[in-house]
Amino acid sequence: MENRVNKKLIDVATGRQKADLVLKNACIVNVFTEKIETADVAIADGRIAGIGKYEGLVEKDMTGKYVCPGFIDGHIHLESSMVAPTEFEKAVLPHGTTAVVTDPHEIANVAGCAGIDFMLKYTENMTLEVFFVVPSCVPATGLDEAGACLEASDIEPFYENSRVIGLAEMMNSFGVDQADPAILDKINVTRKHGRIIDGHAPLLSGMDLNGYVAAGIRSDHECSDVDEAKEKFARGQWIMVREGTAAHNLDALLPLFEAPYVQRIMLVTDDKHPCDLLRDGHIDAIVRKAVQKGADPVKAIKAGTYNAAVYFGLTDQGAVAPGYCADLAVLDDLTSLNVLEVYKNGELAARNGKSLVNSPVPKMDQNIQDKVYHSFHVAPVEVSRLALEQKGEKIRVIDLNAHELLTSERIAEWTCREGCAPGVDPEEDIVKIVALERHKNTGHIGKGFLGRYGLKKGAVATSVGHDSHNLVVAGTNDEDIACAANCVIQNEGGLAIALDGKVVADLPLQIAGLMSTLPLEEVDAKLEDMKRILREWGISEEIDPFMTLSFVSLPVIPALRLNTYGVIDVNQQQVVETSF
Repeated sequence: MENRVNKKLIDVATGRQKADLVLKNACIVNVFTEKIETADVAIADGRIAGIGKYEGLVEKDMTGKYVCPGFIDGHIHLESSMVAPTEFEKAVLPHGTTAVVTDPHEIANVAGCAGIDFMLKYTENMTLEVFFVVPSCVPATGLDEAGACLEASDIEPFYENSRVIGLAEMMNSFGVDQADPAILDKINVTRKHGRIIDGHAPLLSGMDLNGYVAAGIRSDHECSDVDEAKEKFARGQWIMVREGTAAHNLDALLPLFEAPYVQRIMLVTDDKHPCDLLRDGHIDAIVRKAVQKGADPVKAIKAGTYNAAVYFGLTDQGAVAPGYCADLAVLDDLTSLNVLEVYKNGELAARNGKSLVNSPVPKMDQNIQDKVYHSFHVAPVEVSRLALEQKGEKIRVIDLNAHELLTSERIAEWTCREGCAPGVDPEEDIVKIVALERHKNTGHIGKGFLGRYGLKKGAVATSVGHDSHNLVVAGTNDEDIACAANCVIQNEGGLAIALDGKVVADLPLQIAGLMSTLPLEEVDAKLEDMKRILREWGISEEIDPFMTLSFVSLPVIPALRLNTYGVIDVNQQQVVETSF
């Protein structure tokens, strides 16, 4: 909204004029005092005019109800919701989220600057306020094949947009510590424009952490234990407490909800599937879970509102106080934390779990549309191309860890099981995994083995393969792997599962191979049906079969990954097994 003060706001604040809206007798969550105060909230022209005793043209009794700032997600990739931004808005507004800070590096890895322009245009007239941090790592490292490569000169023009408030997660910590000139250029152009720089440095510590923070990187959302978080906090970083679909770090980081840490933590989701948004909620779900586990509710709400606003310099957001935007969530109590109503700029935007807004879908430039909606450039997969040469009696297995993005390495025996691809051993929870380049038809295919995924038969394919979003397929045999892969290729992106050489179910993701054009509920229904089938095929409730698989190719999170170049040792930033 317009950032200027007018006479009406001051007249209402001082009681000389009636407010547009007054929330009477509210239990106000004060993020400054960290206490509850009972008073009226007066609203005028979309802003909070005052706290006290007021009269309004419209008055609503809030006796016994709690009014807190609208929630702010400090780090999310909207693309991971698998729906268009307007559908995401319908999902999160009813949960009290009034603003998000998104990193569009998923779509940027597919379509470059056109992808960022697409997201900026799509979100500019939404009720949900969407701020951007411009992608820092497209591709994530030199060990990846993306659809685009963004340099400092590519990202600088985006800083002319007031909604672009920083540089997104700097994932190449190795490059930062090596003072890579291209990375320093991106950091310095961001500093020139006075923007914040987000971090992403799992397990980084000691002098390497010093080098990373010395570059001006002020946050981290990859802490998986409290000691790591405390070390980064002590070096001046803000800690983003992440609770998404694949990564669940809240339990490990609960000690941060106490002084002195609570002043510099934010609640974020990073990546969240539609089923979790619909059933569990968004930032409200993290607050609720933290409170259930013993966190003070006011401190938890502050971590999900004001702290993000402070960190990102959103000076008019994150508090129920005079002059702040009237972005508010009305809660039933501070235990169940059910969101009853949501106000954005003083207007009722959601009530009782239902969004009351219908934001328009903008018309896109034809060049942007072509790059975003036709992003698959890869030939159909022939079974013969999936063969993996035996190089010894042992194989290197990328083992998943439940509720974490970190992987570990396992050395296993080479086996030949009936009905399975060579090397695959369902009894030892080992399946084959391949990554097929899909942006420029290079023909590159990385091949390896995935452990602790649980799949006992068939194959699972996804074009959501962080961060370069090549085609990732896991399966027990090459025929099903090829079948699932070819379904996704034919759909120009999406998910597919196959068994006995036939597609059992699929979900097209027409927008860059990342997001569907269908309504949220339909995407959720299709996704949940596919997950149900995969549970029957052996994947446990501890593993999200699609979100987890999508991170197997990301070469910036330890320890092992597989992408189109082969098996990657992340700590050494080296290809340790080539396979195409």
